Amino acid sequence: MAIRAVVFDIGGVLEIAPRTGWEAKWEQTLGLKPGELAKQLYTIWKAGSIGTITIEQVEKSTGEILGLDKAQLGAFMNDLWDEYLGTLNTELAAYFANLRPRYKTAILSNSFVGAREKEHQRYGFGDICDLIIYSHDVGLQKPDRAVYELLCERLGLQPQEIVFVDDVDVCVEAARAIGIHGIQFKETAQAIVEIEACLKVNAQPA
Repeated sequence: MAIRAVVFDIGGVLEIAPRTGWEAKWEQTLGLKPGELAKQLYTIWKAGSIGTITIEQVEKSTGEILGLDKAQLGAFMNDLWDEYLGTLNTELAAYFANLRPRYKTAILSNSFVGAREKEHQRYGFGDICDLIIYSHDVGLQKPDRAVYELLCERLGLQPQEIVFVDDVDVCVEAARAIGIHGIQFKETAQAIVEIEACLKVNAQPA
């Protein structure tokens, strides 16, 4: 069956987001033990990743839990988004954009409420592909089988007609389990070579 769509993950693939140390910085500022920040905010982070809380509620609750004033809260959220958004993998993003109109293109990403707006503002993801599925919008996260089934449904394609690229092995394996062609991203050149090979092998008949 011919490939008709190519789908990318964001974090670690289209975005390169190394750890900035912002959490440790704030733990030191607030007098918290290492790892304590994540523990205190776990419920908020979880809710934000599946969209059961708004970004306004995230900010309000974070400020209350950590005892931050308005200026501190603004600095805290800026640090969070600076790491989250990282920098654009410009070579891969250009390759991705140029796959249209030969193929449908989409993004499938575990995410956090507010990411759609932030990423579009900084990188214009909404302009370079046909579909974006964020976990916070749909309430499903990779590697849940249901989110891959939703991807197929929204693309209007069978799993065998889709290539999916992700840096996390369990997410790639979950895609393969329903018949999607899964490629694990390790670095840009490798990913492009493997995508092109998959597209060639599964090309539409002349």
